[in-house]
Amino acid sequence: MMRCIAIDDEPLALRQIKSYIDRIEWLQLVALCSRANEAKQLLMEERVDLLFVDINMPDINGLDLVRSLENPPMVIFTTAYAEYAVEGFRLDAVDYLLKPFSYEEFERAVNKACSLYELYRMRDMQSTPEVELSDEVVEEKRDYISIKADYKVRMVRYCDIIYVESVGEYVRLHLTDGSKLVTLFRLKNMESALPSSDFMRVHRSYIVNLNRVSSYSRGKIYMDNGDDVPLSVNYREIFRSYIEQTQPTQ
Repeated sequence: MMRCIAIDDEPLALRQIKSYIDRIEWLQLVALCSRANEAKQLLMEERVDLLFVDINMPDINGLDLVRSLENPPMVIFTTAYAEYAVEGFRLDAVDYLLKPFSYEEFERAVNKACSLYELYRMRDMQSTPEVELSDEVVEEKRDYISIKADYKVRMVRYCDIIYVESVGEYVRLHLTDGSKLVTLFRLKNMESALPSSDFMRVHRSYIVNLNRVSSYSRGKIYMDNGDDVPLSVNYREIFRSYIEQTQPTQ
């Protein structure tokens, strides 16, 4: 769930943005602000992932507001003035919507923000150092991955993933209920996101859930849903070693 704030000194503009936000299930509206100073105070108190910001406002210009933030969230500018677009993108804005904008334009901009949000989240997960915990502390482990598909963010449990297949810039998740999820994600990033204790890359285009493997041959892995996945030469030895260590032959 992405948390957002809309900032605009025009009540009608705020109502329109709220109506658009309400149509997107994975967007949570934290506040509607008519003044930039009000929003700045909220940003100090609340976690916010995305700002919708008008530019011409009476107290602080929207561009200046973003510049003043030490760690600004993602920004989508919403304004009637095209001349500020270059300056807006210099501030790394996700998008620049010119009023009046349609729901379709708004949705496209928000989908861009969602894709960036997932990439940032994955980057942070990969760069977070492991912390040695004392005996009194129990580590909370996530058992799911967040996947954006069909304009929603779904929490998919690791145990429900049978295997992952690369499809160009996307990946396809094959799930235990027979369904498939397609999401904008590189297989390399997916490999980093999934727990290595349960998932293994077995081909340049495939990752398998090791708990769902039923058998294998020299060039194929047979999954417990009846599908088979190619096992490439580059990954064959490490996969065979894992199987022999965890499931020794009798």
